[in-house]
Amino acid sequence: MSTPKKYDVYLMPGLAASPLIFERIALPSDRYNVHLLEWQIPLEAESLTAYAERLSKKVTGKHIILIGVSFGGILVQEMKSFVKPEKVIIISSVKSNLEFPRRFKIAKTTKAYKLLPIKLLLNVEQLAKFSFGDTINKRLKLYEKFLSVRDEKYLQWSIEQVILWNRIEVDSEVIHLHGDADEVFPPKYIKNAIWIKDGTHIMILNKYKWLNENLPKIIERNENELENTGS
Repeated sequence: MSTPKKYDVYLMPGLAASPLIFERIALPSDRYNVHLLEWQIPLEAESLTAYAERLSKKVTGKHIILIGVSFGGILVQEMKSFVKPEKVIIISSVKSNLEFPRRFKIAKTTKAYKLLPIKLLLNVEQLAKFSFGDTINKRLKLYEKFLSVRDEKYLQWSIEQVILWNRIEVDSEVIHLHGDADEVFPPKYIKNAIWIKDGTHIMILNKYKWLNENLPKIIERNENELENTGS
């Protein structure tokens, strides 16, 4: 009798976020080895591709699954060619720059992202608004816990890499989970996603029950069995 396949699942958090955002994600330990990836400080003039290659060296295993949230979703797509995973799953993210909202495109055209007050973003309230949207006042303590990367060089680099991401062709193998109430990457710009009802940009925190129930089905190719609600 053959030994059941066991997956090595690597989780990449969003911009400036700590791996603690995954603390409620619980996959069955008999089938999944879960590994938490962390943001590294970028090297001088390091491209997103070079950064992805460098981080890929931390990924080992036979049956690899990459899961990334928001900017982490962009990064794991760039890591794909270096890691050769069995699946790439992105959450609250985009598959190409064609799915960016207008404000991102305007920021690129005008180079307004260069004018962002990075020192102000080091303040957790401003950083939370930038990373997770505007509805954060009641949850500030929560974000203080999850937004742990406040290095000025990292923030400047990250913002620039997101705005200037040059992917225009969607990788059809990438599986996209998206909330129908995402305020950072609005649903009207997103195509071919698995939609999570009432999911916002921070659904990794508050839709964990849906994710815990359905991620194994997605990983093991049983998408037809997905629950149709994110409650």
